[in-house]
Formats: sequence, C-alpha cells, structure tokens
Amino acid sequence: MSGLEVAILPVTPFEQNCTVLYDERSRRGVVIDPGGEVDRIAGLVTERGITVERILLTHGHIDHAAGAAGLKAVLERPILSAVPGPATVPIEGPHEADRFLLEALEEQGRMYGIVGARNVTPDRWLVEGDQVRIADHLFDVLHCPGHTPGHVVFFSAELRLLVAGDVLFRGSIGRTDFPYGDHEALLAAIRDKLYPLGDDVTVLCGHGPGTTIGRERRSNPFVRG
Repeated sequence: MSGLEVAILPVTPFEQNCTVLYDERSRRGVVIDPGGEVDRIAGLVTERGITVERILLTHGHIDHAAGAAGLKAVLERPILSAVPGPATVPIEGPHEADRFLLEALEEQGRMYGIVGARNVTPDRWLVEGDQVRIADHLFDVLHCPGHTPGHVVFFSAELRLLVAGDVLFRGSIGRTDFPYGDHEALLAAIRDKLYPLGDDVTVLCGHGPGTTIGRERRSNPFVRG
C-alpha cells in the first residue's frame, strides 16, 4: 500500500484488533485502538523501530480504548523506549458523543477484568470531514454512529484502505443491542457512507479477518448493496 505497512495485534479477552500502520522507510506511524495489553503493543512498536506520532480511537468501548492513556504515557517516556519518539503522542478520536464511554473505562475494566484500564480524554475529538495523518498519508474521518454514538472510521482514497473499527466485519456488522445502540443508524452508515467508497477498498476490521467493500456489499447478510 504505497509503503504503508500494517501490523495487527489482537488484545484483551475480546480479541480486538489493535492496528499499527506505519511507513516502511521512515518508520513513522500510528497505533489505532489500543484496547489493552500495553506492554505487548509497546513491545511490537519497539521491535519494529516505529516512531508513533499519534494514537487514534474509532470509538469508546473498553476493548478499543482502555489502553490508550497507558500507551500514551509509555510512549512519552523516552527513557523506557529504544525508539526516539515525539515529545508528545496525541490521542485523536473518536467523536465527542462517545465521551461518556471514555469516562467509564476504569469502571468497565473492573467489571470485565481488563487490567490497567484507564479513563481517557482525547487531545482532539473528531467530526465528519476531519482528516488524520498517518505517516505521509491523509485519511478522511467519517462519522458512523449506531454501534456507539461517536464511532468514526478512517479512509484513504489514495491507498483504497478503510479502518472500520466495529462498524463492518467480514459477514457481519457491529452490535447495536446496547442501550445507546441504533441499528438503523448503523445500517444507514454502511449503505450511505461505506459502500459508495468502492468495491476495491480493503477493510481492516476491529475483530476478526479483514475484508473488502465489494465482498460485503455482495454477500453481507445484514446489509447488502
């Protein structure tokens, strides 16, 4: 993908795909959805010599966001890392509608037995039309509520790559049976925002294997094109 490498590390008992995207030459990149197991994520980053420029969150669920504050603290302590990094590592995303979830991560961590869960306030909330930088590539931010009110996804038209979080999976979609879930809003986001991106778009999912927009548009049993 034009020099952008992908490393996926399933974390927490929920097997959430923490995704690291980085430039193969400069080794600059981002960590997306560090839900937990911060030491493993930091170890992967150090082993590959990656300078993490920011942490991105698609939404506020514990398995996607509980390790963000802890990872930020580790990455901002150069003495603990063999990889020189920026003085600060900002956390960007999700949409502010997920603030209530991010403010309850520690409580949820106790409920689900996720060690090290910490509440977090992003350095930058994201809205539809924003862009985030991953190495030398700009990704558009799309607000796709339904699974959570503030869920966002990241899309690069140049790379034909979508980071979908828990909106769209291979053969499935995100859960909407939470008190704040909205099934119709999720279906609308997939139909109206994701499927028009193009059948050739590769989709990195928050759980399980990746897919393509074309595959899901043709065969996803929950929402077909």
